[in-house]
Amino acid sequence: MPELPEVETTKASLAPLLEQTVQAVCVRNDRLRWPIPADISILKGQKLLGLTRRSKYIIAEFEQHSMLWHLGMSGSFRLCKPEDELRKHDHLMIRFNTSLELRYHDPRRFGCIVWLNDTTQQKLLDPLGPEPLTANFDANYLYQTLKNKKVGIKIALMDNHVVVGVGNIYATESLFNLRIHPAQPANTLNLKQVQRLVIEIKRILQQAITLGGSTLRDYSNAMGENGYFQQTLLAYGRAGEMCVNCETILENIKLGQRASVFCPHCQPLKIIKE
Repeated sequence: MPELPEVETTKASLAPLLEQTVQAVCVRNDRLRWPIPADISILKGQKLLGLTRRSKYIIAEFEQHSMLWHLGMSGSFRLCKPEDELRKHDHLMIRFNTSLELRYHDPRRFGCIVWLNDTTQQKLLDPLGPEPLTANFDANYLYQTLKNKKVGIKIALMDNHVVVGVGNIYATESLFNLRIHPAQPANTLNLKQVQRLVIEIKRILQQAITLGGSTLRDYSNAMGENGYFQQTLLAYGRAGEMCVNCETILENIKLGQRASVFCPHCQPLKIIKE
């Protein structure tokens, strides 16, 4: 699933469309997580004025309307020429006056293309926690938020009500680097650990954005470029291999239905008696 760095990288790669006017809209398959709006053709004649990101949503601001775009499990945007051959799972095409066509490709159809309005704002955006790369996500906020959470720290970090965008890859790497077991109860971390965790999450995410995100299967940005952060991974996806720090074999457990790789020597689970 594309995570925050991949979405941020995708958003940046769509910059050539800014200030361009929509010439045509074509929907080949409207059955995504929610149906593509039946009236999406009203974008015709409107300029794309802005692209921002909130959590894993891209907010596309046109002259008269705004949309929320989410890549879901397998979605991707690609900038194409109108004459380029369509792929099987290209569900939406938006042609601009630059002779560029934005295509949304999604084999599993868990993504979404919806209007940003009061309903979607309240349902999808308002419940979200702070952005991890902003000042709102600091040690005091996270420490206070984790105080009453007995779930594993990795589960807490992947809760979008706590902080957005710290997905499986980046939570795994951050905890490995700080030698914190992913199942360590979140409320047992002390303030110093939380301070270091906030710093590491910000560092990891920023590094991933700089490297274009992680291409583990078929992710690429809208220009067709792969990410390179996966080349730096020390824990994620390396279960059964040796720890780079101590040469212990990395293990894998399931937390919140997600694989969680850790080193049993470097990341011991610390039981703190009440």
